Amino acid sequence: MDYWWFSYVILPLLIFVARITDVTLGTIRIILMSKGKKRIVPLLAFFEILIWVLAISRIFKNLTNPVCYLAYAAGFATGTYVGMLVEEKLAIGTQLVRIITKKSAGALIQSLVDHGFGVTSVEATGTQGPVNVIYSVTDRKNMFQLIELIHRFNPNAFYSVEDIRHVEKGIFPTPVSSFPKPGLFRRGRKGK
Repeated sequence: MDYWWFSYVILPLLIFVARITDVTLGTIRIILMSKGKKRIVPLLAFFEILIWVLAISRIFKNLTNPVCYLAYAAGFATGTYVGMLVEEKLAIGTQLVRIITKKSAGALIQSLVDHGFGVTSVEATGTQGPVNVIYSVTDRKNMFQLIELIHRFNPNAFYSVEDIRHVEKGIFPTPVSSFPKPGLFRRGRKGK
């Protein structure tokens, strides 16, 4: 009875948790590597592969146990999801927001400036006539606030967000937690 309990419940559970942990570490490692964080990446890589080796060695010792295979796959899938959640909570990095609007951009620009965002604006011509293009570089942790301001002053503005690897000098706001986070990033193109 004890052997069955260990082989079909405890061992698969340990493999599942190990896979969640190593895949989450891998996701964070890749993100930090893309941001140029050279000091912590090797340490994360060490623990990621150590956990993976321990999990895969248990699989090879129990090749006749299909529950271990399922736990391994489920741990990988769950670890991918958990890694994305952790990365979202860490909000590491700097982003460029490009806002294109047909509507007069004065109120939006003033609101961004009032909230401490650096702004560069340009008058341009789009497919359907004159537009205003607004650029703002911000830390990821301030992105929800910036997007909320866009929606508040011009809900039909088109905007795009790009990751920036390195930025030097500029104006960056102090994070404000009074803006709601859920549902602010909407997929799909909005009208200008």
